Amino acid sequence: MNRYGQQAERHWQETMPARVRELDNPEQFFTAMGEELEAAIEELARTLAGPTPIGEPYMDRVQRLTTARFEAEGQVLRQMLLTVG
Repeated sequence: MNRYGQQAERHWQETMPARVRELDNPEQFFTAMGEELEAAIEELARTLAGPTPIGEPYMDRVQRLTTARFEAEGQVLRQMLLTVG
């Protein structure tokens, strides 16, 4: 289970413990959810980062990609995880 699956599991256990108890296979469920979250984050991060500008310095590229990743993570987790209920 990736970190997003672990985060989802913790969130559900804190906010919806009855729903977690109803799951036939919680590990499988949160593993799949984590993979789905990760894929959505990766896709959005690529979109937010956009194409690499010609001649972009390395540290500027790192900053652009890191910022896009953090923004994507926040958006996806709010949309797909925190609104589940």
